[in-house]
Amino acid sequence: MNITSWLLGLIIFLNIVFAFVVIFQERRDVGATWAWLLVLLLIPIAGFILYLFFAQNFRRKKLFFWDDIKKRGLDQGLKSQVSQFRSQRFQFRNYSSARYKDLVTMNLLYNQAVLSEDNQVKIFTDGREKFDALFNDIEQATDFIHLQYYIIQKDKLGKQLMELLTKKAKEGVEVRVLYDELGSRRMNKKFLKDLRAAGGQVEAFFPSKFRLINIRLNYRNHRKLVIIDGKIGYVGGFNVGDEYLGLDPKFGYWRDTHLRIEGTAVYSIQTRFILDWNQASHIHDIAYFPSLFPHIEAKGNVGIQIVSSGPESEFEHIKNGYLKMITSARSSIYIQTPYFIPDASVLDALRVASLSGVEVNIMIPDKPDHMFVYWASLSYIGELLKVGANVYLYSNGFIHAKTLVVDEEIASVGTANIDFRSFKLNFEVNAFIYDERIAQQLRQEFKKDVSVSTLLTMEKYMKRSRWIKIKESISRLLSPIL
Repeated sequence: MNITSWLLGLIIFLNIVFAFVVIFQERRDVGATWAWLLVLLLIPIAGFILYLFFAQNFRRKKLFFWDDIKKRGLDQGLKSQVSQFRSQRFQFRNYSSARYKDLVTMNLLYNQAVLSEDNQVKIFTDGREKFDALFNDIEQATDFIHLQYYIIQKDKLGKQLMELLTKKAKEGVEVRVLYDELGSRRMNKKFLKDLRAAGGQVEAFFPSKFRLINIRLNYRNHRKLVIIDGKIGYVGGFNVGDEYLGLDPKFGYWRDTHLRIEGTAVYSIQTRFILDWNQASHIHDIAYFPSLFPHIEAKGNVGIQIVSSGPESEFEHIKNGYLKMITSARSSIYIQTPYFIPDASVLDALRVASLSGVEVNIMIPDKPDHMFVYWASLSYIGELLKVGANVYLYSNGFIHAKTLVVDEEIASVGTANIDFRSFKLNFEVNAFIYDERIAQQLRQEFKKDVSVSTLLTMEKYMKRSRWIKIKESISRLLSPIL
């Protein structure tokens, strides 16, 4: 046996040993385990490299501690609400919150998601309108601006934002910017120089020691949050970049959903930002001063819980919220998501809902931005077409919204897609909204989008080519790790 054959045999043997020892040591779910075994065994060297980049298990590391949450000075309010819920003494202010008490209780007890019912909400589905409103609010800021995005592009919109933040920092407003280093990989020190020189603080989430190499391809901070003076909060799907204004010819018009919130739900958005900031920061930690949580006059009566999830969580909080909403549906479900790769629990819940006579409506893009994810999505869509779900392919550009509306009574809007990555691997945040008017408005936006979408029927789906079917099958097999 020559040296080449011996080395090849050694590599294959070590790869097999590595596959069984490391994968099962990770204690992943069965689907992810088999997907990684397939990758490692079929492509020995490349599979090992992919595993190093994609499969580190951060669930063993607790990134955010309850002791840190206590510092915010809000734990007494949380304890009080928990006590009232446990003793059945909580007085609901609106019908939808009371109607979905079980969902509220789950989010409160297991995610520390305080329910506030004094909020006013504005919905944005167009990037220009969203950023016009955001820039106007930033312009009016007097105390502080906390801004967090997964992607901040170094383009025209990104530069406009940095120039405005630099201007406010020069005026004495405290400015903090948190970005995900992988999502915002085009950012550099020069782009941030003026803001920092003006006194603004900037931190990167999970940065790499090397500029172009970041082995943490999973476990990214996918949240998009802005808090202005502790009284106005933004949360939703829009990142910062020209493409989100519909200026990228590849995607065309960008359809997304974002919320502007006024009310005490802003306290929860602020807390989420502080936790993320202090995890990323090494020298500029935020102290939990009362000035960061100012008194807020009631602006409305919309019930909201801000629910977070991530790889450090014991439970998949946002997915569990989705499941609870789906299983509680009596008449209708409306879902908009760019990536539809549900796990077995969510897929079964949607199947059962449709088989039970609930109208299930799902909208995904007609054009993909990630081909494997798109083909996997189509395979799961086929499962729901079989049980009578209505599936729409959005064709007026690209739809990036992450919305779920049930029975025109409650809704969820945020950063989490219907996929394994959002459920398990990314740090996400959603607003769970208990209000008929907001739920009906989101349903109307869905109906508007139907007019620029194509209904995918079972007949059309069955006519797809054999090659598409093969790509769907391969992508679905790998879907737990996409």
